[in-house]
Amino acid sequence: MRLRIDLVYDGTDFRGWARQPGLRTVQGTLEAAIARILGGDPRLVVAGRTDAGVHASAQVAHLDLTEGQEHRLLSGRRPEPEALAARINGVLGPYPDVAVHRVGVAPEGFDARFSAVWRRYAYRVADRVTGYDPLERGRTTWVAADLDVAAMDAAARSLRGLHDFAAYCKPREEATTIRTLLEYGWRREESGVLVASVKADAFCHSMVRALVGACVAVGEGRISVDRVAEIRDELVRTNEVKVLAARGLTLTEVGYPADDLLAARAEQTRARRELGAADD
Repeated sequence: MRLRIDLVYDGTDFRGWARQPGLRTVQGTLEAAIARILGGDPRLVVAGRTDAGVHASAQVAHLDLTEGQEHRLLSGRRPEPEALAARINGVLGPYPDVAVHRVGVAPEGFDARFSAVWRRYAYRVADRVTGYDPLERGRTTWVAADLDVAAMDAAARSLRGLHDFAAYCKPREEATTIRTLLEYGWRREESGVLVASVKADAFCHSMVRALVGACVAVGEGRISVDRVAEIRDELVRTNEVKVLAARGLTLTEVGYPADDLLAARAEQTRARRELGAADD
């Protein structure tokens, strides 16, 4: 049995998603909770492996159960998989920084990582127009400047499309940096906070925070609107662009195709870009 798990977390005190020996991670925390309930050595597969400090309001993972785990799941007082979410949250304790919203039997062919067709992130920036709010310090980056949101939005739009984003990624050996940036734009909320919405088929390591850093540089007047696309096309990382802090970044949505297309999508993604995993 494969389960789909929908979850949220505040990444502030986690060292990212992926389990690491001796470090507190989202994956390690959840797998330990599931092991207390179902036993064994559960291993989660996630839609997007977030870095240390990055948050998620709509993360998706899957879990393949062993026969023993499936028996324990189905032999309880509430045998339906949906009850597992409440049991996990109970183990996590009151006011946890990670919570499971839903658990259900995954459709045939579903793979949380490889079946995804796109991921969407939001990045929040406060500037001098907004002012610094200490209550928002865990999810909003502070920039001591008056940012030009119109120029930032124009720069963001110029980056859209299928491109090699090597200049905006931390390279990983043998991993491709070719991505399709489906959407990227900036707006200023009524509160004054600037919010970027970034959507792509997948992201390479630190890509979103580098793209955000490029547009903030435009908003500050340090580089021109045209320069962000020029940097992309040069395919070389530059100190003109700062990778902004993780605290402002949240994974907000993961898109999947219709159930009858899940398996084909997963096969297609593995064949094309298995070494270029979705990260940020």
